Amino acid sequence: MTQSFTVMSTKDTQFKRYTVTSALPYANGPIHIGHLAGVYVPADIYVRYLRSAGADVLFIGGSDEHGVPITIKARQQGISPQQVVDTYHELIKTSFEAFGISFDIYSRTSAPIHHKTASDFFRSLYEKGVFEEKTSNQYYDPEARQFLADRYISGTCPHCGYEKAYGDQCENCGTSLSPMDLIRPTSTLSGKAPILKETKHWYLPLNKDESWLRQWIVVGHKDDWKTNVYGQCKSWIDNGLHPRAVTRDLDWGVKVPLENTEGKVLYVWFDAPIGYISAAREWSEKTGNDWQPYWKSPDTKLVHFIGKDNIVFHCIIFPAMLKHEGSYILPENVPANEFLNLENDKISTSRNWAVWLHEYLEEFPGKQDVLRYVLAANTPETKDSDFTWKDFQARNNSELLAIFGNFVNRSLVLTQKYFDGKVPALDHLTEQDIKILNLIESFPEKIGHAIENYYFRDALNELMNLARAGNKYLTENEPWKLFKENPQRVETILAVSLQIVAKLSILCEPFLPFTASRLSDMIQLKGQCWPDAKKRVLLPEGHKLGEIDYLFEKIDDNLIETQIQKLHAIKLANKAQNQFQHNPQKDMISYEDFAKLDIRTATILAAEAIPKAQKLLKLTLDTGLDQRTVVSGIAEQYRPEEIIGKKVVVLMNLEARKLRGVESKGMILMAEDSNGKLGFVSAGNIFHDGSEVK
Repeated sequence: MTQSFTVMSTKDTQFKRYTVTSALPYANGPIHIGHLAGVYVPADIYVRYLRSAGADVLFIGGSDEHGVPITIKARQQGISPQQVVDTYHELIKTSFEAFGISFDIYSRTSAPIHHKTASDFFRSLYEKGVFEEKTSNQYYDPEARQFLADRYISGTCPHCGYEKAYGDQCENCGTSLSPMDLIRPTSTLSGKAPILKETKHWYLPLNKDESWLRQWIVVGHKDDWKTNVYGQCKSWIDNGLHPRAVTRDLDWGVKVPLENTEGKVLYVWFDAPIGYISAAREWSEKTGNDWQPYWKSPDTKLVHFIGKDNIVFHCIIFPAMLKHEGSYILPENVPANEFLNLENDKISTSRNWAVWLHEYLEEFPGKQDVLRYVLAANTPETKDSDFTWKDFQARNNSELLAIFGNFVNRSLVLTQKYFDGKVPALDHLTEQDIKILNLIESFPEKIGHAIENYYFRDALNELMNLARAGNKYLTENEPWKLFKENPQRVETILAVSLQIVAKLSILCEPFLPFTASRLSDMIQLKGQCWPDAKKRVLLPEGHKLGEIDYLFEKIDDNLIETQIQKLHAIKLANKAQNQFQHNPQKDMISYEDFAKLDIRTATILAAEAIPKAQKLLKLTLDTGLDQRTVVSGIAEQYRPEEIIGKKVVVLMNLEARKLRGVESKGMILMAEDSNGKLGFVSAGNIFHDGSEVK
């Protein structure tokens, strides 16, 4: 497809096609709003705009399924790495689909086509003599009989004294480390001190790439790359680049395709970006399209959407790999964003401090566009930004509902009321009408220019300015007051308003795709693209509108309070966990304090899931004194039908509390084994897997 649009910048018209990649999320956990705000919502806005403008685009996504975080998760859960990635790949993929991220292909790095692509890429560089082979001493666990990846080593941080720092980073002070930096290093596998053992690896000699990288980045992209991206790259180059290992000693990943390399795989930072290429090849096999022009033609624009923690990999290391291979294009831009915080605290998967996409989709059905809107409005483009539930509510109620939705609804309802749902004639224009029509013609250009330059917040603000202009025009003219005296004037007012509604239906699609689809159904305007939005008349006289409905609905305080309390509970749990870890024994209590606890054995009579609550079960207990309801967070451990009839120990005189609208009168006592598996506690017995331990 060749470009047939005129809204693109002069620089972009040299390109016939676009390859757009989004960072591959680790398949060791779900997607959260930090991922969405930093990478996937901006990338999707950009791609949807390009498609609407008539561009030929390949949008690539996929799961990063190799690396130490995967093996750590597998070890914690007592399952295989493949089981881990199978679970989370499917969850991530379906969450993206439900949220409207419009990938052309969503692949995975455990796929055979990726292993072959990555192996062939490595061998190509190896046969060209690119790599340097080095032997060095690395930490080895004799008891576990394996070399230790950075995350399998812990010790005392030399900078802050934190005793549980990892071999790659101290999570207390945030300093990047190497395993050799740690004081008293310990293997997390055996708990023993590791030894140094000789091992051989292959290195990418980045020091030899300094000259051309400096010319390409520092000189060539000073003006068009974002300040944070350019600054970080320049700093790395100015400080001197060093050879970087492309292999490591692990048993999970893409095997090194050389003889006598058992137990060695491609380092995940080398393997993962090749996943963009293997995904394109998979797309090619599925669709019959040729993937190579999207990666090898100089008239293709390659753009990487990433977070700031991936800048060096995508701007220095991956381009060096592509350059050495020789047949691939280099990225034109890498619009990396900063991080999104949650309620003024850093998002942390280990602390469960996040808003998870799959949970949001369950708890806010049909409100994908609300979250897309809020995240786009808070895109951390130049500095870290913050998501709060109160802001989420305010933006929905005060902006989407009160401005965008209100204007659209009033325009359509009044047309239905006064003109039987048919678009009136755009005649008898006043100076005010001409002024608003001239104003709205500028919005496709302004919004498009902002998107092309990766200013997504500005682009969204211009979209809302268009809705504000329409709302202001309609409010000032008050057609509901004029109809009896001057129906002809009302025709003009509503004809103008409907043209603005039609423009909104086209221009909002990159940001609010579900809303755009519903709105186009309401006004019966199908198949329109970005250049059409520049037309003054999109809905001709006599055009019949469709069925009218509300685009947005008010989000009530109780729904937001539920989310805030959910985070409050997580914060309390984290605090308790930290106290448990650092202060294993609490203050002594008297017998009188203990005697206040009313602990009894009870039988589970009934159990059922609580709607929209992934972790909670509603239990009906026979305590011998009464039958009562207790809400317990065991839904991820047990199915309701398998625990009916089980004996449990319950704390009876705990103050009642409402959880998801259900009043819980008591607390089930549970035990946790070394693998984190919860089991019922009952009169001298612990149930680990639902069966009684004698």
